[in-house]
Amino acid sequence: MDWTIAAWIAGLIFVYVFGLIEGRGKGYKKRKAEEEQEKQNQPPRLPETVTVDDPGLLRVKNENGSFTLDLDGARVNPISLLPEQRKRLIEVLNIMRPWLEGRSASAPSVMTSPPPPSGKPTPAPVQPASTSPRPSAPRPATIAKEDRPAAPADSIVTQIDRILQERLEGTPLEERGVFLTQSAQGGVMVYVGLTRYNAVDEVPDPEVKAAIRAAITEWENRYTPGL
Repeated sequence: MDWTIAAWIAGLIFVYVFGLIEGRGKGYKKRKAEEEQEKQNQPPRLPETVTVDDPGLLRVKNENGSFTLDLDGARVNPISLLPEQRKRLIEVLNIMRPWLEGRSASAPSVMTSPPPPSGKPTPAPVQPASTSPRPSAPRPATIAKEDRPAAPADSIVTQIDRILQERLEGTPLEERGVFLTQSAQGGVMVYVGLTRYNAVDEVPDPEVKAAIRAAITEWENRYTPGL
């Protein structure tokens, strides 16, 4: 074989192989550059938002044909409610009642328990005994029954006030003109004489407050015996 021809053949093979390797290398670099460009053009991924279930004040669910009750986010047994749970359920239902009547609703405070005292109460000063006869206390100014603002006849406030008046009849509190009525927002107002309070907890007299709470308890026993 002529060595010149062999050299030419070897040279052609080398050029072919070199070009093939060089072409593949350039193609690989081009693809990598295109992939990097695509990554840069893609919008950043937003973090996924996790939705937390908010049970709210009251939730009734149907779980496999059995109804469950949640109050303030806690599962309760509707068949054997605790006294505090029963009062809370009635309070929530009172919030919903104005909506059924086509009125705006505000959270009533009839069933709200008073906050625990932050300290010991200050004892009242002891008055020295007096031998002179005490003048009779004047009758406190009150609103006549026929002039009292009336709540709707079928409202819960009216039912509780009716029980309250029955319990106050013949007692010293009857002369003080204690009665309940309903605000325009569906809440509860307490009258003691000519003074109005927007909640039971605002009444400073513990005897009046106890009488109202006793009427509330009697109303629960009459109208919600199973709750």
